[in-house]
Amino acid sequence: MQGVVYVLIALAALGLGAVGGFFLQAILARKGVLAARQKASTIAQEAEEEKKRVLLEAQEGALKLRAGAEQELRERRTELQQLERRLHHREEQLERRMEGLERRERQLGQRERELEGLKEELEKFTAKEQQQLERLSGLSANEARELLMQRAENEIQHELARRFREREQTMKEEAEQQARKIVTLAIQRLASDVVSETTTNVVALPNDEMKGRLIGREGRNIRAIEAATGVDLIIDDTPEAVTISCFDPIRREVAKLALAKLIQDGRIHPARIEEVVQKAQQELEETIWKEGERAVFETGVRGLNPELIKLLGRLKYRYSYGENILQHAIEVSLLAGILASEVGANVEVAKAGGLLHDIGKALSHEVEGPHAEIGADVAQKYGIPEAIRQAIMEHHSEDMGSVEAFLVASADAISAARPGARKDSLEHYVKRLEALEAVANSFPGVQKSFAIQAGREVRIMVQPDQVDDVAAANLARNVVKKIEETLTFPGQIKVTVIRETRAVEYAR
Repeated sequence: MQGVVYVLIALAALGLGAVGGFFLQAILARKGVLAARQKASTIAQEAEEEKKRVLLEAQEGALKLRAGAEQELRERRTELQQLERRLHHREEQLERRMEGLERRERQLGQRERELEGLKEELEKFTAKEQQQLERLSGLSANEARELLMQRAENEIQHELARRFREREQTMKEEAEQQARKIVTLAIQRLASDVVSETTTNVVALPNDEMKGRLIGREGRNIRAIEAATGVDLIIDDTPEAVTISCFDPIRREVAKLALAKLIQDGRIHPARIEEVVQKAQQELEETIWKEGERAVFETGVRGLNPELIKLLGRLKYRYSYGENILQHAIEVSLLAGILASEVGANVEVAKAGGLLHDIGKALSHEVEGPHAEIGADVAQKYGIPEAIRQAIMEHHSEDMGSVEAFLVASADAISAARPGARKDSLEHYVKRLEALEAVANSFPGVQKSFAIQAGREVRIMVQPDQVDDVAAANLARNVVKKIEETLTFPGQIKVTVIRETRAVEYAR
């Protein structure tokens, strides 16, 4: 029973709790509703105030926009009024200009009519004057026109010749100045010494007794020397000297070395002579190789065949007009290289062509033909490029196929023409001067000519009544052309034509 009572009591308590919670929830819900209503009222009031504020701002913005639009409209109206006034002013100006143009057009039309009338009168007057001139001169209009054209043509030819002479002189001066600058620069950069060495054909002896020892019993020693060296040994009355005679400079040098060794050693007999000559030949071969290598090193030419280097070394013992050919080849190579660098040509080809341009002279005793052709054949044999071979072939030719060949020929002339480079015999020198004067005297109007400055210049005196200033310039060109065609000369020759005009009066 007590359990039942407890259960009932629990149920009653639960019921009372549920009823209390319901009433409590209802009270809380009522309070939430009242709070929501107050909040909604507050939000509605704020929204109303915001609405009023936005409307006020919109009204103010609209007023400002309206004021701005009205101000802009007033400015636009003002601009349009100004533009209208300017356009009206322009229209007035255009109308005035049109009136002026119409007035000028009427005046021009009137002047054209007046000019037409004057032209007709002028034609009539010209025809009348022409008739009178034909009657007075005895020439028709065509004849007078031809006469005037002939005179005008003569005057034009004279003027053209004068201007051509002036332009030619100017161009020559400019070209000579530029060429002189390039050549001077090349020579200054090279600065080679003047050749002073000469070919030695005499061997000094310590005493005259050595002559007998060189001759030997019944001449066996001298025969052995001549057979071993290929030279002619001349032992005459010259005190303490023996002369070596041979066309080949290499043999002459071998004989010179062998005689020096024999004289120093003192043992002179056929067996010893053969031994010494063989040693002298070996020493000379070594010297030739060293000289060839020196030439290649000084010029900077690379890739040459060893046989070509030997041929270069042999040029040390060759001379032309007293000038050592090996030194001349080195100098030409350096000059040609400098000239090529100045004018923008191939420096390597110019240097190699300059070094090898006289290589044919190393074989000119053994092979027949001009040394330029021999040198070109040798270059082809040893695989020298065509451009270098062409420079070797053409360095003495008038027609040159490349700039480098022309530079090699120019460097060759520069090297040969400088003071002290070559020797010339008096007979050859006089003949060259006479040939120059003969060429100058062969032209009409020449009174006298003089070859001066060792044949570097020819001065020509002309008859002033036969040769005028224009003809003097033509005469100088013709003399130069004939000299180039008929004579062979190193360097260049200056031709100066002198025309003297004298006016003589006497006061009485």
